Amino acid sequence: MSSRDMTRYAAMRPYFAVVAEGLAGLVDGTDFFDMHAEDVVVEYVITVPDYPRRIVGRAALAELYSNYGDSIVQSGSSDVYRYYDPEKSVVTLEYTMHGTVISTGAPYVNRFVSVITIADRKIVHWRDYLDPLAVLAAFGDTPAPY
Repeated sequence: MSSRDMTRYAAMRPYFAVVAEGLAGLVDGTDFFDMHAEDVVVEYVITVPDYPRRIVGRAALAELYSNYGDSIVQSGSSDVYRYYDPEKSVVTLEYTMHGTVISTGAPYVNRFVSVITIADRKIVHWRDYLDPLAVLAAFGDTPAPY
């Protein structure tokens, strides 16, 4: 059982819900982070400048996400799709996250693809792809991409 204080991650609850629903019946864990193996490898293949490209470990993932709510508060998700290959134990999740940028009040909408490998009922590898232009536009750093 996790002793992690999940209230510090409240801004990410909609994201955690998408992942939990997408991996229902395939992974165990008392919270989002407990669904990951202690030595999980997370790769941010398409991301934004100054964001880590790769982290290793459940604790490092929890630390990376600990200040998320200082920038964005998520309000929900849409367009959620799950694809599962039981032979390879790989789940691909497609989803759109919605929220608000704290500093400006601007809407945040971004589309993601996450390729998740599972072993022993834990996430052992995660490849994440997002639209970096949507992030930059939400923070006013560039024109909207569409």
